[in-house]
Amino acid sequence: MELMIGCANKAELQILENFLKHFYIIKIDQAVSDRAVDLLRSYRLSHGLLIADSLIAATAIVCNYPFITKKQRDYRFIQGLNLLPYS
Repeated sequence: MELMIGCANKAELQILENFLKHFYIIKIDQAVSDRAVDLLRSYRLSHGLLIADSLIAATAIVCNYPFITKKQRDYRFIQGLNLLPYS
């Protein structure tokens, strides 16, 4: 969803959809939703965690996947998130 927001038109959306066909898409389920809510409770007021970022982090935590992002400052405070360095 977050990638779709960056599309400026239907052509870019089609390019994105074709690109995403090369990846396994993880669906949001109850466990991810519950963890995202917990993350918002813990970090929304203290660190300004956004809903989309809480869902992304919760997915990585629940699925036990390492996570890498260029936006390190948006995630580095989240306990339990295996945040890989971006260089």
